[in-house]
Amino acid sequence: MTVIGVISDTHGLVRPEAKEVLKECDAIVHAGDIGKPEVLDELRLIASLTAIRGNIDKWAHDMPDVEVLETEGRFLYILHNVKELDLDPRSAGFDVVISGHSHRPDITEAGGVLYVNPGSAGPRRFTLPITLAVLTVSTERIEARIVNLEA
Repeated sequence: MTVIGVISDTHGLVRPEAKEVLKECDAIVHAGDIGKPEVLDELRLIASLTAIRGNIDKWAHDMPDVEVLETEGRFLYILHNVKELDLDPRSAGFDVVISGHSHRPDITEAGGVLYVNPGSAGPRRFTLPITLAVLTVSTERIEARIVNLEA
């Protein structure tokens, strides 16, 4: 079993509450809009990191726009904006699609694929919550939950 912390839209801010949740994880995925390279440095101190570039990450020229992560025989597809998904994840063999961008936390299953948006863990946007997600991945199942960092 692998526990993956999923964070997005930090916009240059790594909250202490996020670090507390993430230190219980085996790995971290950052789904873009990182804000500044120091965010990645902080997250790498906690666990292994897979990160992609978001629309505000103009400084991150060498980072990918999409990434694939395999764990426990399961395949996760990571992109910043799910509206830019240009493949059929199920046909392509993906179990999970991870995205950010909207700042709205959401976990949805469609067509045998789990779609996870952790929301935003960065500065507050409008009245949206400050959140991240935690995935628990095993060969038998994938479970996802949203963690409210304000609770």
